[in-house]
Amino acid sequence: MNLREDPAICSLLQRMPKNIQDTFSDEQLIHLKVAIGARQWGKHKVDCRCVFKAFKYRYYFVFLAGRNRRKLSEKEQQIALFGYAVFLGFLIITGAILFLLLVYIIKSAFGIDVFPSFSFGFWGWLKDFFN
Repeated sequence: MNLREDPAICSLLQRMPKNIQDTFSDEQLIHLKVAIGARQWGKHKVDCRCVFKAFKYRYYFVFLAGRNRRKLSEKEQQIALFGYAVFLGFLIITGAILFLLLVYIIKSAFGIDVFPSFSFGFWGWLKDFFN
């Protein structure tokens, strides 16, 4: 990866005039990256940092969430695609269950018995709840 494409270096160089940006050598950019720190967290929509003491030690946790500005590696792209597929599957299953529940309520409201002498009991519970 080109050093000038590094997010920390990009962030630093973007705040400088173009004629100054071009004067840095790779060695100087490496030292600048070390000096400013390898990670620049920036601002996040969710930034929760907490420290707590347990026994004789202090522990901390950080929870950050926001728009991803990094370029993902191939492995990260595969994980993101899998997560997206799981999330989409969850939405589809939830939508299908809600749709079937709505159809069941409409069927019950019209008094249609698909299976005589069998009921899930939801319609009776719903009528009792609203009466």
